[in-house]
Amino acid sequence: MSWAHTPTLTQYLIEERRRYPQASGDFNALILDVARACKAIARQVAYGALAKASHAVTTTINVQGEEQKPLDVISNECFMRLTEWGGYLAAMASEEMDEPYVIPEPYPRGRYLLLFDPLDGSSNIDVNVSVGSIFSVLRAPEGKSEITVEDFLQPGTKQIAAGYAIYGPTTMLVLTVGRGVVGFTLDPDFGEFMLTHPNIRIPESTKEFAINASNARFWEPPVKRYVNECLKGKTGPRGKDFNMRWVASLVAETHRILSRGGVFLYPRDNKEPKKPGRLRLLYECNPIGMIVEQAGGRASTGYGPVLEVQPTELHQRIGFVFGSREEVERIEQYHNDPDASPVDLPLFAERTLFRDETL
Repeated sequence: MSWAHTPTLTQYLIEERRRYPQASGDFNALILDVARACKAIARQVAYGALAKASHAVTTTINVQGEEQKPLDVISNECFMRLTEWGGYLAAMASEEMDEPYVIPEPYPRGRYLLLFDPLDGSSNIDVNVSVGSIFSVLRAPEGKSEITVEDFLQPGTKQIAAGYAIYGPTTMLVLTVGRGVVGFTLDPDFGEFMLTHPNIRIPESTKEFAINASNARFWEPPVKRYVNECLKGKTGPRGKDFNMRWVASLVAETHRILSRGGVFLYPRDNKEPKKPGRLRLLYECNPIGMIVEQAGGRASTGYGPVLEVQPTELHQRIGFVFGSREEVERIEQYHNDPDASPVDLPLFAERTLFRDETL
């Protein structure tokens, strides 16, 4: 196949930069370094079990209390080593690191902060299901000599770029710089990300939802109501049949929704009451939220816009609902309107959760 007239990631970024004559080019260079890291990770993932001998990394527990797989550690190193040297970053933060990593001497420090989940969905590696990397770019504070955790605690509305790479049958990089969402496919022959999806948009309505149904007994009543509505199908209050999906990989779930619509729910529940959610606000929910909003969808905590949440901790967790706008707004309505939230009933009860309007 000829790519003669298909822009590369580099060409796309150059065209975007031309809109801002005063731009230095540092931002473009940073995104290209992130893309290099994603290419390196894609190569490691592609080896699968063949790479086990070279992944002789001791299993550890990260700050999240989760077991780090060898590829988690390797992917984190790829992001760090391929972005720290260029002079574009002041510091970076990752799911796999307890504290931010401030760019050390002799490297120059730049104007940006990078947050990332180096290998989202790594529990799926052994069963050969798509995994990915997620990243977010913020501006570093001006005139400050030392970067601290507080400098990363910016709401999602402050992001200047966000994206993810998905390592599946093909490797893709999905990116927003605040002017819509575009997708690039990695050409394995040329080693270039080629612009293959120039204007990604999420359909406003859908017949598909994704949720981990094994947690149903812990859900709040509004979530139970919404899922029950979907499961009632054509004979229920929604008047249409829904399909349910669950991949346990945020990147894979996001990519499916961007491709054909849907809604994803990982809501706050009472399984662990001290945790206000499961997913991490700064390097999972915010970047995915920006992508979804830029693609015409909606990203929410279940109660309101996730991008407006003021972070209080680097590894803060939160409930997350995103996807086709109509569905997410319906879920928010159920959370915010007390009259719309029925009493807690079994998820698969025979009785409907709704009044019969004909009575």
